[in-house]
Amino acid sequence: MDSEEIDVLVIGAGPSGTVAASIVNQAGYSVRIVEKMMFPRFVIGESLLPRCMEALDAAGFVPALEAQGFQKKFGAKFVKDEQIADFDFSNKFSTGWDWTWQVPRADFDNLLATEVRKMGVPVDFETEVTDIEFFGTDSITKVVGPTGQERNVKARFIIDASGYGRVIPRLFKLDRPSNLPGRKTLFAHFEDPKRYTFDEPDRITIISHEGEVWAWVIPFSNGYTSVGFVGNPEFFDQFEGSVSEQLRQIIKTNAFTNRRFADSAFVMEPRLLEGWSVTTDRFFGDGFVLTGNVTEFLDPIFSSGVTLATVSGHRAAQLVCQQLAGGPVDWQQDYVAPTMQGVNTFRSYVMGWYNGTLQDIIYAANPDPEIKRQICSVLAGYVWDLENPYVKHHARVLGSLAKLVRMEAANAGQ
Repeated sequence: MDSEEIDVLVIGAGPSGTVAASIVNQAGYSVRIVEKMMFPRFVIGESLLPRCMEALDAAGFVPALEAQGFQKKFGAKFVKDEQIADFDFSNKFSTGWDWTWQVPRADFDNLLATEVRKMGVPVDFETEVTDIEFFGTDSITKVVGPTGQERNVKARFIIDASGYGRVIPRLFKLDRPSNLPGRKTLFAHFEDPKRYTFDEPDRITIISHEGEVWAWVIPFSNGYTSVGFVGNPEFFDQFEGSVSEQLRQIIKTNAFTNRRFADSAFVMEPRLLEGWSVTTDRFFGDGFVLTGNVTEFLDPIFSSGVTLATVSGHRAAQLVCQQLAGGPVDWQQDYVAPTMQGVNTFRSYVMGWYNGTLQDIIYAANPDPEIKRQICSVLAGYVWDLENPYVKHHARVLGSLAKLVRMEAANAGQ
């Protein structure tokens, strides 16, 4: 059986894996990416957040992304019946990037993989990890290539950025359920000739539909737009027929999506996804670290996936290089704690959205400008800025603010 020896093996060629591989490569260590799929391939998560730009920039990807001409995104608009709340990222509390992109993920991920290969990092597509054996921090990973050939990869460290594939958690039985309830999403890409009459090509629109159900509208620079509905499985059960027929029916139940997309043609057939919320017992061990969706994927509501993926990939790679250089690394303090800071902040906002607390705040008639700036920072992905009270005290401040908003609304209605 063929074998090779490298410093770092990265599992997964998505944004987390390519960012991590670029950082390791820049530090002068040998690194290889193995990816089970062939790119380009579709994956959910098309609306990025400004905070991920820092990781993409550190990895050296921004010039190529700029040249690709993806749709720039400058904010987020929320719509509930006739209520509209607009958040402009340039008016956020935290210092940092105030724009990002909206991307067809197949194109975006393929571009990152192409760029990291140009940097000298080998990327093996259609290559599956079948076994890993650890010897302290060293490891031997058995992989199978596209023609069935097996080989061993000996590495000093493994970064598992395998996303939904969850390679190490599944091989070593580390998975456990998330505390978020199971939800479904049904979505497609549409022709969108009406987009400019809705004043939103440069931002995501999030539509509060009914109960806990919401919809996204994400325009791309190619003229197409991603539209998806997210909710409890019971919501989708009331619609009959194929997934295409179901989505057509659902679109007509919302005034906003009906006006814009009822007669629009599909350019990507509708897809149904469910059961995405999952976490793991451990984020690291001797010789490995988990990044991106392998740690935990929460929910698509605030587009946190790519941000958590790129930021964790960036940080993990820095620490791997530090350890390979002989420096001390406290993985719990230096990696898990900040990763969970971001995850738990997003989790509070996700839960606040679904229980109505955050929606009351977002659609408040007269929002406090400074508080809106602070919440805008979270919507921009700056969930590590502890100078922001709506990050530092995320677990309790939303409930307190919502009570105040409801009280003011009640007084105004008297």
